[in-house]
Amino acid sequence: MEQRDRGPADVPTRERIATIARASADALQHKMEGEHETEEGARHTIALSEAEAIIASWPAAPKAGARQMLEQYGPPNEATPTKLFWYRNGPWKRTLITSDVLTHNFPAPHSDYLTQWIDYRVPAELVGALTRYDGSCLVDRTAGEAGARCDSEAANMITLNLMHEIVVGKRSVEEAREVYAENMAAYTMGRPAPYAERLLIAEQDGTQDPDEAMMAGAMARQAVGKVKDLLTGREGDSSVL
Repeated sequence: MEQRDRGPADVPTRERIATIARASADALQHKMEGEHETEEGARHTIALSEAEAIIASWPAAPKAGARQMLEQYGPPNEATPTKLFWYRNGPWKRTLITSDVLTHNFPAPHSDYLTQWIDYRVPAELVGALTRYDGSCLVDRTAGEAGARCDSEAANMITLNLMHEIVVGKRSVEEAREVYAENMAAYTMGRPAPYAERLLIAEQDGTQDPDEAMMAGAMARQAVGKVKDLLTGREGDSSVL
């Protein structure tokens, strides 16, 4: 069997068990050390000349955006042929700029290539409202992060500032979209645009949401089924419900 044809169904049972055991042990270690995620990426720096060489062949818009980030935050912490990463740069937990763009029409047609994250807990019941507000407003419940993906840092600040106002009940989705368009137009024209000029969100701690464990009972039930499979020589019912 060629490597490209392999999938989850081809992984041996012993490796499946080993995978979840390793992940569980890793989670326990992080919990004992009082951390949710590592900061290894922030310990590295890519030479400015290398970053410039990487973006030289990028399309015009993301290339210009990358140069703005390089001028503002210096050399990135990590890089690939299509991506530059910064960690803990300015108000951001993480910044990614990529040569791969997405077309986005709100509030005006443009391409998305700059994504920036902050630590922020979004109540699960409001995630749907945020996707209606702006499809490039990103929520990671487990990591406790909110992000914005657009074509400029100013636009990302507008996205997140108004996201926060939706979360705290200050604005409706429709109001936030109107305010977004007005602030983006004002900023573009060189007029005062407070939502675009800085993050208006207080720093948050403990935003992660690891959810609830449910595997113990399921593993016990599946173990009983596995024993039956071995005793009967059958693969067992493919249904798990």
